[in-house]
Amino acid sequence: MGEISGRKDAHIDIVLNRDVAARHVTSGLEAIRFEHVALPEIALADVDLSTKFLGRNVTAPLLVSSMTGGTSRTGVINESISRACGELGLAFAVGSQRVALEAGGIDGFGRELRRAAPNVPILANFGAAQLVSWDGVEMARRAVDMIEADALIIHLNPLQEAVQSGGDTNWSGLLDAIGRIARTVAFPIVAKEVGSGISGLVARRLVDAGVSVIDVAGAGGTSWAAVEAERAPTNELRALGLAFRDWGIPTATCIRDVRRACPDTPIIASGGIRDGLDCAKSIRIGADMTGIAAGLLMPALDGSAALARTLSGIVDQLRIACFCTGSRSLGDLKTARLVGEAT
Repeated sequence: MGEISGRKDAHIDIVLNRDVAARHVTSGLEAIRFEHVALPEIALADVDLSTKFLGRNVTAPLLVSSMTGGTSRTGVINESISRACGELGLAFAVGSQRVALEAGGIDGFGRELRRAAPNVPILANFGAAQLVSWDGVEMARRAVDMIEADALIIHLNPLQEAVQSGGDTNWSGLLDAIGRIARTVAFPIVAKEVGSGISGLVARRLVDAGVSVIDVAGAGGTSWAAVEAERAPTNELRALGLAFRDWGIPTATCIRDVRRACPDTPIIASGGIRDGLDCAKSIRIGADMTGIAAGLLMPALDGSAALARTLSGIVDQLRIACFCTGSRSLGDLKTARLVGEAT
């Protein structure tokens, strides 16, 4: 467990202190422009960003996405996130619970998270690769029970595993394993990539297997191949990671593709979502929720007040985007006009 914890602690330092963003691929959201409405005929205060997610009301379609778990700083990060999200009425997902599950419990993944955020959606999380050796149904139940979560994220990171030293590279039979969990447990399963994107084809297979929500986590934000390159023990492994720095499907492409393939499935847009305007664009092209992780890591380490201020700013940006498109609600935003659209 010490080796895994050390790796995840290194992930935090690398994301905070090194340039590990995709370099030559973007989220694709920068190409989307709303048609400005100079006469919105609504008051900014009238804009309603509230929605329902996993059966709970949230004040805005914003999810504090999974940050790395199983480190000495997990408790600090999770406490900040739970308190800030509980105060603001926003959803959040914890980082990987692998270490906690295999070690029988660890600080930072306890029921205090639910006590700090009693009314918002909380998502548990572990990696699909562990299902090769785990009893997936038992671990899924334990992960959710550990933090009294509303759903479980099973994250998909084949590229990250392939380029890291000692990564888990046997991905045979994992769709069936995920389907077995989804058919057995009483809570929703969320399938999430970590920065290379989920295609419409793969999303459809996951939904047909029983997955309830797709988090596309497309390319254009943090590159986990680049992260692994930064901690590679040899020059050869570093070169391997860097070769795949820009690998993946841009987030905007993922959103549209998954929405076409899965018209009735809730979609979370993440991967290069940096502000409230990116959130607005994602909602407009087909997402139901939006997720941000790396940009919130430093505020989370600074404490719940700092994180709450950052999150409030993102929500304010989303609200202004709605106001300046004449959108009173998220439903209106989904049909707001884009520059260049035919009349």
